[in-house]
Amino acid sequence: MGGWSVFVTCCVWAIFLLALFGDSLASAPEFDPYKVLGVSRHASQAEIKKVYKRLVREWHPDKNKSPGAEDMFIKITKSYEILSNEERRSNYDRFGQMDENQNFARAPQGFRHFHDSFYFDESFFHFPRTSRDFTDSKHHLHYNQYITEVLPASFKRPYLIKITSEWCFTCIHIEPVWKDTVLELEPLGVGIGVVDIGYERQLANHLGAHRTPSILGLINGKVTFFHYAVVREHLRQFVESLLPQKLVEKVTDNSYLEFLNSWHEENKPRVLMFDVASNIPLLYKLTAFAFKDYVQFGYVDMGLTQTSKVVQRFNINTYAPTMLLFKENTDKPADVIQARGMKKQIIDEFVSNNRFLLVPRLVNQKLFDELCPVKQFHRRRKYCVLLVTGEGEQFVSVNEAFFDFASSNTKEVVRFAYVYQRQQQPLCDTLLKKEDTTPPQVILLERRSATGRVLYRTVTDGWNGSDDDKHRLHEQLEILQRDPSYLTHDAMLPELNNEFASMFLIQWINAAYDYLSQFYFDLLYSNWREMMPVLSLIFSALFILFGTVIIQAFSESGEDKPTKQKATDPPKTAESSPGQESTSSRPPKKNFVEVTELTDITYMSNLVRLKPGHINVVLILTDASKQVLLRKFAKEVYSFSGSQTLHYSFLNVDKHSQWMDSLMESAPDARPSDCLDEEEEFTSNKSDYTGHVLALNGHKKYFCIFRPVFTGEEAECSRWSEEDAATAGPSKASRSRSSSRQKATTLEIHHKLDRLGLWMERLMEGTLPRHYVPAWPGLDTITPQK
Repeated sequence: MGGWSVFVTCCVWAIFLLALFGDSLASAPEFDPYKVLGVSRHASQAEIKKVYKRLVREWHPDKNKSPGAEDMFIKITKSYEILSNEERRSNYDRFGQMDENQNFARAPQGFRHFHDSFYFDESFFHFPRTSRDFTDSKHHLHYNQYITEVLPASFKRPYLIKITSEWCFTCIHIEPVWKDTVLELEPLGVGIGVVDIGYERQLANHLGAHRTPSILGLINGKVTFFHYAVVREHLRQFVESLLPQKLVEKVTDNSYLEFLNSWHEENKPRVLMFDVASNIPLLYKLTAFAFKDYVQFGYVDMGLTQTSKVVQRFNINTYAPTMLLFKENTDKPADVIQARGMKKQIIDEFVSNNRFLLVPRLVNQKLFDELCPVKQFHRRRKYCVLLVTGEGEQFVSVNEAFFDFASSNTKEVVRFAYVYQRQQQPLCDTLLKKEDTTPPQVILLERRSATGRVLYRTVTDGWNGSDDDKHRLHEQLEILQRDPSYLTHDAMLPELNNEFASMFLIQWINAAYDYLSQFYFDLLYSNWREMMPVLSLIFSALFILFGTVIIQAFSESGEDKPTKQKATDPPKTAESSPGQESTSSRPPKKNFVEVTELTDITYMSNLVRLKPGHINVVLILTDASKQVLLRKFAKEVYSFSGSQTLHYSFLNVDKHSQWMDSLMESAPDARPSDCLDEEEEFTSNKSDYTGHVLALNGHKKYFCIFRPVFTGEEAECSRWSEEDAATAGPSKASRSRSSSRQKATTLEIHHKLDRLGLWMERLMEGTLPRHYVPAWPGLDTITPQK
């Protein structure tokens, strides 16, 4: 035990002395990327890139055979990786030595000085790091490179990206599989990328990768994570699964004619690929994805008996893969390639040179820009011969004659195309409006700017497809190639409509499907870091909704208790008033009164089918008095709005003028006697019911009426209500009504409801007279406005 204590003490003292005098001990050779590249610390990115290119050409091992060329080339490459990335360059400027085993952006300052005092020989641990990093260096991705280059390129080819970091031992274990996969897939056209999460934290967060090692696929700007065992076959299948399903159509003897003849609908050339393989090779799928916007691909498995006719039809050699490209002529291929080992470069060049039909239809702006590029140099003039035609049968012969002319006049400087007037109406109107011509017409044009400016000229005498028309068009093309000023008209063309664009609803459904599928995979594979914000939002919304429902349920149950207690009381007699049933000192539940309009839609529910014991208080008004009377009405009845048996509405007599007259005729006792003298009844077209209030009991078919009563010094003379008539004599009532008629026209409208509160109290007490009707008059018709 004593020996071990001495040994531990010596080790502690040795570490302490190394920390104090580490600067005087042997240290690792200093690696300065600025010195390696020979640039200053204030050098710009352009200067660093220029020096890097020069040094790479000078020290490349294939050109420089000196013993230290390879080591120097590695140093130059590593120096450029550090200085070309702003984050890594900043870390080096702040923390000094930028060893691959360190991440100074996260190292504590106090520990860094102690760590720099030691030098560990990596060869002692036998970590194969240099070869691995050098292999991944050409695939290393930076954030700006990903945004500007990789992301747009993912719409042409899929990418396989590995997320790694320093001191990731699992990354070292999968390195051989990754290297073999890269050697297999990269020649086929799959993009490869490597992201160091320690140096490219921003890019890793953007991709959603938070652990190492991770492998993900990128296609069409969408990121998909790989969740299976890291085996080369699994990675290959993962890349195939990223591609769209119906990218290459399988063709047999029964379907090859339909496949070739559908070029007209899709406006694309057709490529038939012949090979002896049950599954479509990945190389063909990747080629089809790269040219999906231009060419439609089909695959013929020559090992099947169902494809023998099509193989014999085109005389295909079954010992080597073959590709046939068809344009308008489906009987004879426009181009053919055949080779035992199909290379991606050969296929890409073959398809790229034939990606357009001989006479394509202009279906979108992108196709127009590629067929008729903007003039840039005098020697690169490109002219477009455009046929404006229609889709009917009368245009078939005209279109075929134009196709025949184009097939016999294939020149580099002339491109032929056609357009349907109905599909591209704005374009055709712009080109044909100056000469007021109708299709079919042939137009010679040259694009002068990307904004849409063109020079053009319409071929004289139109286009009927005759030999004279062909001869005339040929002569004008010859003149145009000799004299570019032959194009006399100038115009600004609008952007072409995209004829193949899907509807907005379909686009929305596809976007929703992609989002839901991504959500499902994230949930399935427990990517909780990405799912946490979404799950937090969902649970928060559910909690708020559930809490609101619970609170509302408890509040409503508390309010219903008095009602349930009253239900145990003995029933009232038939003579008891409904107002007495609903008498309550309950305060209003709301700070406003809800008043609905009585129309033909709400008439049945608010009156005819009103619940027993419920009363609808209806205010009669006109368009002119609506705002004033509603404001006064709400003020007067607000103290009674707490009752659950009272409802409030208003009736516009300008819309339903006959309803009040019908109601008064159904209840003659409701009309006061001698309210109008004989002369006034003779001269007046209709009674003025503005300001009247009705309490309607829809179930028992009776109503109580409030007539306008005014306040002021003439209040006693001008007020006349039904309850007063019941207590006053006929002579006194007659004199009061006579004096009120003289004063009524001079009083303001809002004073008509001054005594409505007292009337409402009597309604609640049940002391108002009731007027019964045999049936409620209808409210079906609306009086037309004059």
